[in-house]
Amino acid sequence: MLPARFAPVLFSLILSGLMSFIVTGVATWKALGFGAGFGGAWMQAWPVSWPIAFAVAFIAAPLVRRLVVKLVKQPAGN
Repeated sequence: MLPARFAPVLFSLILSGLMSFIVTGVATWKALGFGAGFGGAWMQAWPVSWPIAFAVAFIAAPLVRRLVVKLVKQPAGN
């Protein structure tokens, strides 16, 4: 188990990995279709996009959390 201080990094790593996997799959499918070479092209695109997605998720997460707090009605009593 990792110490709790690594939670934001781990969250960003897992979320960016999943999201970049799905998005590169969809983009590859739209560009090439489900023909020969689809899987290879997808697996070439994903490792390039994951580090970029991780950096964006890690940097943007605190900003997005603050924005969500401003956009969501707080429960009565707070």
